[in-house]
Amino acid sequence: MNSVTGKLEKLGRTLMHEHLTIDLSANKNEDASLNDEEAIVEDLKEIRNAGIDTIVDVTNRGMGRDIRKMAILSKASNINVIASTGYYKTPYLPDEVRSKNYKELAGIMISEIREGIDGTGIKAGLIGEIGTSNIFTEEEEKVFMAACYAHNETGTPIYTHTTMGKLAIEQLQFLKRNGVNLSKVIIGHIDLNPDMDYYSRILDYGCFVGFDTIGKLNYQPDKLRAENILRLVDMGYRDRIVLSLDITRKSHLKRYGGYGHGYIMNTFIPMLLKNGLKQEDIDNMLIENPARIFLT
Repeated sequence: MNSVTGKLEKLGRTLMHEHLTIDLSANKNEDASLNDEEAIVEDLKEIRNAGIDTIVDVTNRGMGRDIRKMAILSKASNINVIASTGYYKTPYLPDEVRSKNYKELAGIMISEIREGIDGTGIKAGLIGEIGTSNIFTEEEEKVFMAACYAHNETGTPIYTHTTMGKLAIEQLQFLKRNGVNLSKVIIGHIDLNPDMDYYSRILDYGCFVGFDTIGKLNYQPDKLRAENILRLVDMGYRDRIVLSLDITRKSHLKRYGGYGHGYIMNTFIPMLLKNGLKQEDIDNMLIENPARIFLT
């Protein structure tokens, strides 16, 4: 497994959907630029001390990915970081998505997986986050087709972005129709759509699901996230859940008054245990499921 600082033999406890160098400020505001290295390192050191070993950074082309800075942050915090390739969603797609066909876009992804990103030799270990808006736009379909092509060529896992947890079934149908191994797919942000029947329909495809906006209480209370995770574990889906926070703004960081990366280990995991999950369930979601995605 490739990380930004070299090969990994094991992942350990892993957060599957984070951003260390994201910059969406051109479409949002300055808060949407994670450009304070010291504040990020402070957060990362806190979760490293709490037991997190690896972060999967799903920032890709057009999202402000800075692969050199990711390597610096990884070394400074002693946390493994896995980088990603691909394209996000409308309206954050760079011009090359419009000017190139899907095979050319796939070629870029394959190059970043096999040869490295931005001339560094640091290789992407994930295709993601690739997303859909409230509809599947033509540009997003092109990105998904390119991701399918790159996945089928390299076997690299795919992590999707759903807008408020919607269009997951449509994403899965598209991926399946184009030959993707759905056991290597993670559907992101389903915790934003707390519908247990919908969860079951998604999981029937054999994919993983991300409860990956933990701490974002403006969308859903974490009590509901915890209760739904417990329900899914009781239904036998423990082996298909991954966890993360998806921190994307400076105001999420501890230094800026936010809950910080440490929230997941210091607050949310104790909430899961209090709700009735066992430590082995949590280890499954943080350790075994990421390993199953990347290392099998």
